[in-house]
Amino acid sequence: MAKDKKATKSPKNKPAKSKAVKPPKVVKAKAPLKPAKVAKAPPPPKPEKAAVKTADKTVLAKPEKAAKVDAKGKPADVKKVPEPAMSAPRRDGVFLGPLPDKQLPRASKLPPPVEPLTKREMEQILSVGTGRGVQGEGSLKGRMFVHLGFPYLEVIGRDKRELFFLLQGPDQEVLPAYVDHKVSVNGLIRRTNNHGGIVEVRKYSAKKPELEVTEVPVEPEIKLKYLSPGETEQVCNAGMGAGMKGFASMRGTLEMTGEDFFLVVSNGGTRQQVSFLLQGKNAKGIKKHVGGTMYLTGVVEKTSGWGGNVMVETCEPRPLDVRPVMRDGMELKNVDARGEKGAIEVRLNSGLSVRLPERAGYTWAVEPTLAKRVSLREANFELRPGGAAMREFFFTPRNPGVHDVDFFLAKVFNPTQVQKTYKLTVTVKPGEGP
Repeated sequence: MAKDKKATKSPKNKPAKSKAVKPPKVVKAKAPLKPAKVAKAPPPPKPEKAAVKTADKTVLAKPEKAAKVDAKGKPADVKKVPEPAMSAPRRDGVFLGPLPDKQLPRASKLPPPVEPLTKREMEQILSVGTGRGVQGEGSLKGRMFVHLGFPYLEVIGRDKRELFFLLQGPDQEVLPAYVDHKVSVNGLIRRTNNHGGIVEVRKYSAKKPELEVTEVPVEPEIKLKYLSPGETEQVCNAGMGAGMKGFASMRGTLEMTGEDFFLVVSNGGTRQQVSFLLQGKNAKGIKKHVGGTMYLTGVVEKTSGWGGNVMVETCEPRPLDVRPVMRDGMELKNVDARGEKGAIEVRLNSGLSVRLPERAGYTWAVEPTLAKRVSLREANFELRPGGAAMREFFFTPRNPGVHDVDFFLAKVFNPTQVQKTYKLTVTVKPGEGP
Protein backbone atom coordinates (compact mmCIF):
# COMPACT_ATOMS: atom_id res chain seq x y z
CA MET A 1 0.00 0.00 0.00
CA ALA A 2 2.88 2.29 0.82
CA LYS A 3 4.41 1.62 -2.50
CA ASP A 4 1.25 2.47 -4.37
CA LYS A 5 0.97 5.81 -2.59
CA LYS A 6 4.51 6.68 -3.40
CA ALA A 7 4.05 5.85 -6.94
CA THR A 8 1.18 8.18 -7.26
CA LYS A 9 2.85 11.01 -5.50
CA SER A 10 6.23 10.73 -7.25
CA PRO A 11 6.73 13.03 -10.18
CA LYS A 12 8.49 10.34 -12.03
CA ASN A 13 5.31 8.33 -12.44
CA LYS A 14 3.30 11.28 -13.96
CA PRO A 15 4.95 11.24 -17.38
CA ALA A 16 4.40 7.52 -17.46
CA LYS A 17 0.71 8.12 -17.12
CA SER A 18 0.83 10.65 -19.95
CA LYS A 19 2.73 8.23 -22.17
CA ALA A 20 0.12 5.62 -21.62
CA VAL A 21 -2.56 8.11 -22.76
CA LYS A 22 -0.67 9.28 -25.93
CA PRO A 23 -1.64 6.38 -28.18
CA PRO A 24 -5.39 7.05 -27.86
CA LYS A 25 -4.75 10.78 -28.58
CA VAL A 26 -3.06 9.92 -31.85
CA VAL A 27 -5.98 7.64 -32.68
CA LYS A 28 -8.44 10.37 -31.80
CA ALA A 29 -6.61 12.85 -34.09
CA LYS A 30 -6.50 10.47 -37.09
CA ALA A 31 -9.77 8.64 -36.64
CA PRO A 32 -12.11 11.65 -37.05
CA LEU A 33 -10.22 12.84 -40.24
CA LYS A 34 -10.97 9.69 -42.22
CA PRO A 35 -14.73 9.68 -41.78
CA ALA A 36 -14.72 13.46 -42.42
CA LYS A 37 -13.03 12.95 -45.78
CA VAL A 38 -15.47 10.22 -46.71
CA ALA A 39 -18.39 12.50 -45.88
CA LYS A 40 -17.02 15.43 -47.94
CA ALA A 41 -16.23 13.34 -51.04
CA PRO A 42 -19.02 13.48 -53.72
CA PRO A 43 -19.41 9.83 -54.69
CA PRO A 44 -23.24 10.00 -54.97
CA PRO A 45 -23.18 12.35 -58.05
CA LYS A 46 -20.68 10.08 -59.78
CA PRO A 47 -22.93 7.05 -59.84
CA GLU A 48 -25.77 9.35 -61.07
CA LYS A 49 -23.67 10.52 -64.03
CA ALA A 50 -22.70 6.97 -64.77
CA ALA A 51 -26.36 6.02 -64.72
CA VAL A 52 -27.13 8.80 -67.23
CA LYS A 53 -24.33 7.64 -69.44
CA THR A 54 -25.58 4.12 -69.33
CA ALA A 55 -29.01 5.40 -70.22
CA ASP A 56 -27.54 7.26 -73.22
CA LYS A 57 -25.72 4.15 -74.29
CA THR A 58 -28.90 2.15 -74.24
CA VAL A 59 -30.64 4.79 -76.33
CA LEU A 60 -27.85 4.81 -78.89
CA ALA A 61 -27.75 1.06 -79.01
CA LYS A 62 -31.50 0.77 -79.65
CA PRO A 63 -32.74 3.71 -81.82
CA GLU A 64 -35.98 1.93 -82.69
CA LYS A 65 -37.12 1.95 -79.03
CA ALA A 66 -36.32 5.67 -78.82
CA ALA A 67 -38.44 6.30 -81.90
CA LYS A 68 -41.38 4.39 -80.39
CA VAL A 69 -41.13 6.29 -77.07
CA ASP A 70 -41.55 9.61 -78.93
CA ALA A 71 -44.63 11.47 -77.66
CA LYS A 72 -45.85 12.46 -81.14
CA GLY A 73 -45.49 8.97 -82.52
CA LYS A 74 -42.76 10.01 -84.98
CA PRO A 75 -39.24 8.57 -85.15
CA ALA A 76 -36.76 10.55 -83.08
CA ASP A 77 -33.98 10.28 -85.66
CA VAL A 78 -35.66 11.93 -88.67
CA LYS A 79 -32.57 11.70 -90.85
CA LYS A 80 -32.25 7.96 -90.55
CA VAL A 81 -35.97 7.10 -90.80
CA PRO A 82 -37.69 9.55 -93.22
CA GLU A 83 -41.41 10.13 -92.94
CA PRO A 84 -43.58 8.49 -95.61
CA ALA A 85 -44.38 10.77 -98.55
CA MET A 86 -48.00 9.68 -98.52
CA SER A 87 -50.25 7.35 -96.63
CA ALA A 88 -49.96 3.79 -97.80
CA PRO A 89 -53.03 1.79 -98.83
CA ARG A 90 -54.48 0.02 -95.82
CA ARG A 91 -57.34 -2.30 -95.08
CA ASP A 92 -58.81 -2.32 -91.60
CA GLY A 93 -55.75 -0.40 -90.40
CA VAL A 94 -53.25 -3.07 -91.51
CA PHE A 95 -50.84 -2.72 -94.43
CA LEU A 96 -51.14 -5.82 -96.59
CA GLY A 97 -47.94 -5.49 -98.58
CA PRO A 98 -44.55 -7.02 -97.75
CA LEU A 99 -42.43 -5.15 -95.22
CA PRO A 100 -38.69 -4.50 -95.77
CA ASP A 101 -36.21 -6.59 -93.83
CA LYS A 102 -33.47 -3.91 -93.68
CA GLN A 103 -33.30 -0.21 -92.97
CA LEU A 104 -32.58 2.52 -95.49
CA PRO A 105 -30.33 3.19 -97.30
CA ARG A 106 -30.41 -0.08 -99.16
CA ALA A 107 -28.54 -0.12 -102.47
CA SER A 108 -27.98 -3.78 -103.09
CA LYS A 109 -26.69 -5.59 -106.10
CA LEU A 110 -29.16 -7.15 -108.44
CA PRO A 111 -29.47 -10.94 -108.52
CA PRO A 112 -28.53 -12.74 -111.71
CA PRO A 113 -31.30 -13.02 -114.36
CA VAL A 114 -33.55 -16.06 -114.22
CA GLU A 115 -36.10 -17.52 -116.62
CA PRO A 116 -38.97 -15.22 -117.63
CA LEU A 117 -42.42 -15.76 -116.21
CA THR A 118 -44.88 -17.74 -118.27
CA LYS A 119 -48.37 -16.50 -119.00
CA ARG A 120 -49.81 -18.86 -116.40
CA GLU A 121 -47.32 -17.70 -113.75
CA MET A 122 -48.07 -14.05 -114.54
CA GLU A 123 -51.76 -14.71 -114.01
CA GLN A 124 -50.95 -16.26 -110.62
CA ILE A 125 -48.82 -13.27 -109.61
CA LEU A 126 -51.62 -10.84 -110.54
CA SER A 127 -54.28 -12.78 -108.58
CA VAL A 128 -54.88 -12.14 -104.89
CA GLY A 129 -54.38 -15.25 -102.75
CA THR A 130 -52.54 -17.28 -105.38
CA GLY A 131 -49.02 -17.54 -106.76
CA ARG A 132 -47.15 -17.46 -103.48
CA GLY A 133 -43.56 -18.53 -104.12
CA VAL A 134 -43.67 -17.91 -107.88
CA GLN A 135 -40.75 -15.89 -109.23
CA GLY A 136 -39.22 -14.98 -112.56
CA GLU A 137 -38.33 -12.12 -114.89
CA GLY A 138 -41.23 -9.92 -115.91
CA SER A 139 -42.69 -6.42 -115.89
CA LEU A 140 -45.38 -4.66 -113.83
CA LYS A 141 -47.23 -1.37 -114.16
CA GLY A 142 -48.96 0.56 -111.43
CA ARG A 143 -49.01 3.57 -109.13
CA MET A 144 -46.02 4.48 -106.98
CA PHE A 145 -46.45 5.18 -103.26
CA VAL A 146 -44.12 5.25 -100.23
CA HIS A 147 -44.57 3.36 -96.97
CA LEU A 148 -42.07 3.66 -94.09
CA GLY A 149 -39.68 5.36 -96.48
CA PHE A 150 -39.66 2.47 -98.99
CA PRO A 151 -41.08 2.61 -102.53
CA TYR A 152 -44.01 0.36 -103.34
CA LEU A 153 -45.90 -0.30 -106.55
CA GLU A 154 -49.69 -0.63 -106.36
CA VAL A 155 -50.83 -2.94 -109.15
CA ILE A 156 -54.46 -3.64 -110.06
CA GLY A 157 -54.82 -7.41 -110.32
CA ARG A 158 -56.94 -9.61 -112.55
CA ASP A 159 -59.98 -9.42 -110.25
CA LYS A 160 -59.71 -5.58 -109.83
CA ARG A 161 -58.07 -5.96 -106.40
CA GLU A 162 -54.87 -4.20 -105.32
CA LEU A 163 -51.49 -5.91 -105.04
CA PHE A 164 -48.46 -4.24 -103.40
CA PHE A 165 -44.88 -4.92 -104.48
CA LEU A 166 -41.82 -3.66 -102.62
CA LEU A 167 -39.26 -2.25 -105.07
CA GLN A 168 -35.64 -3.14 -104.31
CA GLY A 169 -32.32 -2.70 -106.01
CA PRO A 170 -29.84 0.13 -106.60
CA ASP A 171 -32.66 2.51 -107.58
CA GLN A 172 -34.53 2.07 -104.31
CA GLU A 173 -33.46 5.49 -103.02
CA VAL A 174 -34.46 7.25 -106.28
CA LEU A 175 -37.90 5.72 -106.79
CA PRO A 176 -39.66 7.55 -103.89
CA ALA A 177 -39.35 10.75 -105.93
CA TYR A 178 -42.00 9.39 -108.30
CA VAL A 179 -44.85 9.25 -105.79
CA ASP A 180 -48.29 9.15 -107.45
CA HIS A 181 -46.67 8.58 -110.85
CA LYS A 182 -47.53 5.77 -113.19
CA VAL A 183 -44.43 3.58 -113.07
CA SER A 184 -43.44 0.58 -115.15
CA VAL A 185 -40.71 -1.71 -113.77
CA ASN A 186 -38.80 -4.64 -115.26
CA GLY A 187 -36.88 -7.13 -113.19
CA LEU A 188 -37.07 -10.19 -110.98
CA ILE A 189 -40.59 -10.54 -109.56
CA ARG A 190 -41.09 -12.64 -106.44
CA ARG A 191 -44.49 -13.31 -104.93
CA THR A 192 -43.95 -13.51 -101.17
CA ASN A 193 -47.45 -13.24 -99.67
CA ASN A 194 -51.09 -13.30 -100.64
CA HIS A 195 -51.25 -9.57 -101.37
CA GLY A 196 -47.96 -8.79 -103.05
CA GLY A 197 -44.27 -9.45 -103.22
CA ILE A 198 -40.88 -8.01 -104.08
CA VAL A 199 -39.44 -6.75 -107.35
CA GLU A 200 -35.70 -6.48 -107.97
CA VAL A 201 -35.84 -3.51 -110.33
CA ARG A 202 -33.52 -3.65 -113.34
CA LYS A 203 -35.25 -0.95 -115.43
CA TYR A 204 -38.03 1.48 -114.72
CA SER A 205 -39.91 4.33 -116.39
CA ALA A 206 -42.23 6.91 -114.82
CA LYS A 207 -44.90 9.12 -116.35
CA LYS A 208 -46.06 12.37 -114.82
CA PRO A 209 -49.79 12.56 -114.11
CA GLU A 210 -49.90 16.15 -115.43
CA LEU A 211 -48.74 15.07 -118.86
CA GLU A 212 -51.52 12.54 -119.20
CA VAL A 213 -54.10 14.01 -121.56
CA THR A 214 -57.48 12.40 -121.51
CA GLU A 215 -58.10 11.60 -125.11
CA VAL A 216 -61.58 12.37 -126.29
CA PRO A 217 -62.89 9.37 -128.16
CA VAL A 218 -63.02 10.33 -131.80
CA GLU A 219 -66.03 9.05 -133.62
CA PRO A 220 -64.98 6.96 -136.59
CA GLU A 221 -65.60 8.64 -139.88
CA ILE A 222 -68.62 7.33 -141.68
CA LYS A 223 -67.34 6.02 -144.97
CA LEU A 224 -69.51 7.04 -147.86
CA LYS A 225 -71.02 4.25 -149.87
CA TYR A 226 -72.73 3.98 -153.22
CA LEU A 227 -76.46 4.06 -152.73
CA SER A 228 -78.24 1.05 -154.17
CA PRO A 229 -81.11 1.54 -156.68
CA GLY A 230 -83.60 0.96 -153.86
CA GLU A 231 -81.91 3.51 -151.61
CA THR A 232 -81.76 6.01 -154.48
CA GLU A 233 -85.49 5.58 -154.99
CA GLN A 234 -86.10 6.27 -151.30
CA VAL A 235 -84.02 9.44 -151.53
CA CYS A 236 -86.06 10.65 -154.52
CA ASN A 237 -89.48 10.03 -152.93
CA ALA A 238 -91.26 12.42 -150.59
CA GLY A 239 -91.17 11.62 -146.88
CA MET A 240 -88.62 8.81 -147.23
CA GLY A 241 -84.86 8.39 -146.78
CA ALA A 242 -84.27 11.38 -144.48
CA GLY A 243 -80.71 11.25 -143.10
CA MET A 244 -79.31 9.05 -145.87
CA LYS A 245 -75.99 10.00 -147.42
CA GLY A 246 -73.87 8.46 -150.14
CA PHE A 247 -72.85 8.45 -153.77
CA ALA A 248 -75.76 8.37 -156.21
CA SER A 249 -76.85 9.40 -159.69
CA MET A 250 -80.13 11.27 -160.17
CA ARG A 251 -82.15 12.72 -163.02
CA GLY A 252 -84.48 15.71 -162.71
CA THR A 253 -85.48 19.18 -163.85
CA LEU A 254 -82.99 21.98 -163.27
CA GLU A 255 -84.48 25.11 -161.66
CA MET A 256 -83.26 28.24 -159.87
CA THR A 257 -84.11 30.11 -156.70
CA GLY A 258 -82.26 33.39 -156.48
CA GLU A 259 -78.65 32.55 -157.43
CA ASP A 260 -78.84 28.90 -156.35
CA PHE A 261 -79.62 25.94 -158.58
CA PHE A 262 -81.69 22.96 -157.46
CA LEU A 263 -82.80 19.76 -159.08
CA VAL A 264 -86.45 18.66 -158.87
CA VAL A 265 -86.47 14.84 -158.90
CA SER A 266 -90.15 14.02 -158.19
CA ASN A 267 -93.63 15.52 -157.73
CA GLY A 268 -92.70 18.81 -159.41
CA GLY A 269 -95.14 21.66 -158.86
CA THR A 270 -96.86 20.06 -155.87
CA ARG A 271 -96.41 20.39 -152.15
CA GLN A 272 -94.76 16.97 -152.15
CA GLN A 273 -91.99 18.15 -154.44
CA VAL A 274 -88.54 16.66 -153.71
CA SER A 275 -85.61 18.84 -154.72
CA PHE A 276 -81.88 19.00 -153.99
CA LEU A 277 -79.68 22.07 -153.79
CA LEU A 278 -76.63 21.77 -156.05
CA GLN A 279 -73.26 22.63 -154.45
CA GLY A 280 -69.63 22.48 -155.51
CA LYS A 281 -67.54 23.92 -158.32
CA ASN A 282 -69.09 21.58 -160.87
CA ALA A 283 -72.52 23.08 -160.18
CA LYS A 284 -71.54 26.40 -161.81
CA GLY A 285 -72.02 27.44 -165.42
CA ILE A 286 -75.26 25.51 -165.93
CA LYS A 287 -77.62 28.48 -166.05
CA LYS A 288 -78.25 27.93 -169.76
CA HIS A 289 -79.75 24.54 -168.96
CA VAL A 290 -82.34 25.87 -166.50
CA GLY A 291 -85.73 24.35 -167.24
CA GLY A 292 -84.25 21.27 -168.91
CA THR A 293 -83.47 17.76 -167.72
CA MET A 294 -80.11 17.16 -166.00
CA TYR A 295 -78.30 13.96 -165.05
CA LEU A 296 -75.82 14.39 -162.20
CA THR A 297 -73.61 12.25 -159.99
CA GLY A 298 -72.25 13.21 -156.58
CA VAL A 299 -72.58 12.91 -152.83
CA VAL A 300 -76.27 13.07 -152.00
CA GLU A 301 -77.44 13.97 -148.50
CA LYS A 302 -81.15 14.07 -147.78
CA THR A 303 -81.74 16.28 -144.76
CA SER A 304 -85.54 16.19 -144.69
CA GLY A 305 -88.47 14.48 -146.35
CA TRP A 306 -88.55 17.15 -149.09
CA GLY A 307 -84.89 17.06 -150.15
CA GLY A 308 -81.39 18.08 -149.20
CA ASN A 309 -78.19 18.90 -151.06
CA VAL A 310 -75.83 17.33 -153.58
CA MET A 311 -72.06 17.87 -153.85
CA VAL A 312 -71.92 17.66 -157.63
CA GLU A 313 -69.10 15.77 -159.32
CA THR A 314 -70.52 15.41 -162.83
CA CYS A 315 -73.48 17.18 -164.42
CA GLU A 316 -74.80 16.52 -167.94
CA PRO A 317 -77.92 17.76 -169.79
CA ARG A 318 -80.23 15.03 -171.04
CA PRO A 319 -83.34 14.98 -173.30
CA LEU A 320 -86.77 14.69 -171.73
CA ASP A 321 -87.83 11.18 -170.79
CA VAL A 322 -91.54 11.95 -171.42
CA ARG A 323 -92.69 13.89 -174.40
CA PRO A 324 -94.60 17.04 -173.41
CA VAL A 325 -98.22 17.47 -174.31
CA MET A 326 -98.53 18.75 -177.87
CA ARG A 327 -100.23 22.12 -177.64
CA ASP A 328 -100.53 22.65 -181.40
CA GLY A 329 -104.15 22.68 -182.47
CA MET A 330 -105.39 22.57 -178.84
CA GLU A 331 -107.82 25.09 -177.41
CA LEU A 332 -105.62 26.86 -174.88
CA LYS A 333 -106.44 29.56 -172.34
CA ASN A 334 -103.80 31.55 -170.49
CA VAL A 335 -104.10 33.09 -167.04
CA ASP A 336 -101.56 35.57 -165.57
CA ALA A 337 -102.26 35.40 -161.88
CA ARG A 338 -102.58 38.77 -160.17
CA GLY A 339 -103.85 39.47 -156.69
CA GLU A 340 -105.25 36.77 -154.47
CA LYS A 341 -107.95 35.10 -156.59
CA GLY A 342 -109.32 34.67 -160.09
CA ALA A 343 -111.83 32.70 -162.19
CA ILE A 344 -111.94 31.14 -165.65
CA GLU A 345 -114.09 28.84 -167.79
CA VAL A 346 -112.56 26.09 -169.91
CA ARG A 347 -113.87 23.27 -172.02
CA LEU A 348 -113.33 19.63 -171.19
CA ASN A 349 -110.01 18.22 -172.46
CA SER A 350 -108.80 21.68 -173.45
CA GLY A 351 -105.63 23.34 -172.19
CA LEU A 352 -105.21 25.77 -169.29
CA SER A 353 -101.96 27.61 -168.65
CA VAL A 354 -101.51 29.53 -165.37
CA ARG A 355 -98.42 31.69 -164.80
CA LEU A 356 -97.32 33.06 -161.43
CA PRO A 357 -94.24 35.19 -160.59
CA GLU A 358 -91.58 33.36 -158.56
CA ARG A 359 -89.71 34.75 -155.58
CA ALA A 360 -86.13 33.96 -154.48
CA GLY A 361 -86.14 31.08 -152.01
CA TYR A 362 -89.78 30.22 -152.69
CA THR A 363 -91.70 28.29 -155.33
CA TRP A 364 -95.35 27.91 -156.29
CA ALA A 365 -97.09 24.60 -155.72
CA VAL A 366 -100.54 23.01 -155.55
CA GLU A 367 -101.98 20.22 -153.44
CA PRO A 368 -101.24 16.74 -154.88
CA THR A 369 -104.88 15.57 -154.74
CA LEU A 370 -106.12 18.70 -156.51
CA ALA A 371 -103.40 18.40 -159.14
CA LYS A 372 -104.69 14.94 -159.93
CA ARG A 373 -108.32 16.09 -160.08
CA VAL A 374 -107.62 18.97 -162.47
CA SER A 375 -105.05 16.90 -164.44
CA LEU A 376 -101.83 18.84 -163.88
CA ARG A 377 -99.45 17.90 -166.72
CA GLU A 378 -96.49 20.23 -166.37
CA ALA A 379 -95.00 22.68 -163.88
CA ASN A 380 -92.38 24.58 -165.87
CA PHE A 381 -89.84 27.06 -164.57
CA GLU A 382 -89.22 29.95 -167.01
CA LEU A 383 -86.53 32.63 -167.01
CA ARG A 384 -87.40 35.88 -168.77
CA PRO A 385 -84.90 38.30 -170.32
CA GLY A 386 -85.40 40.85 -167.54
CA GLY A 387 -84.26 38.31 -164.95
CA ALA A 388 -87.74 37.68 -163.53
CA ALA A 389 -88.70 34.05 -163.06
CA MET A 390 -92.14 32.63 -163.74
CA ARG A 391 -93.81 29.35 -162.91
CA GLU A 392 -96.24 27.88 -165.46
CA PHE A 393 -98.82 25.28 -164.52
CA PHE A 394 -100.36 23.47 -167.52
CA PHE A 395 -103.65 21.61 -166.98
CA THR A 396 -105.86 19.50 -169.25
CA PRO A 397 -109.15 19.27 -167.26
CA ARG A 398 -110.93 15.94 -167.65
CA ASN A 399 -113.64 16.24 -164.96
CA PRO A 400 -116.54 18.64 -165.57
CA GLY A 401 -117.67 20.93 -162.81
CA VAL A 402 -116.36 23.80 -160.71
CA HIS A 403 -112.92 23.35 -159.13
CA ASP A 404 -111.14 25.72 -156.72
CA VAL A 405 -107.44 25.44 -157.40
CA ASP A 406 -105.28 26.83 -154.55
CA PHE A 407 -101.68 27.82 -155.32
CA PHE A 408 -99.18 28.17 -152.45
CA LEU A 409 -95.95 30.19 -152.54
CA ALA A 410 -93.90 28.05 -150.12
CA LYS A 411 -90.23 27.60 -149.29
CA VAL A 412 -88.29 25.39 -151.65
CA PHE A 413 -87.09 22.83 -149.09
CA ASN A 414 -89.89 23.32 -146.55
CA PRO A 415 -93.31 23.49 -148.23
CA THR A 416 -95.10 23.87 -144.88
CA GLN A 417 -93.92 27.51 -144.66
CA VAL A 418 -96.31 29.40 -146.95
CA GLN A 419 -95.66 33.00 -147.87
CA LYS A 420 -98.58 33.73 -150.22
CA THR A 421 -101.65 32.04 -151.72
CA TYR A 422 -103.65 32.44 -154.92
CA LYS A 423 -107.09 30.90 -155.52
CA LEU A 424 -108.31 30.20 -159.04
CA THR A 425 -111.88 29.01 -159.65
CA VAL A 426 -111.95 26.78 -162.75
CA THR A 427 -115.30 25.96 -164.34
CA VAL A 428 -115.03 22.98 -166.66
CA LYS A 429 -117.80 22.76 -169.17
CA PRO A 430 -118.65 19.47 -170.85
CA GLY A 431 -117.94 19.04 -174.51
CA GLU A 432 -114.79 18.28 -176.44
CA GLY A 433 -112.49 20.90 -177.70
CA PRO A 434 -111.66 21.27 -181.42
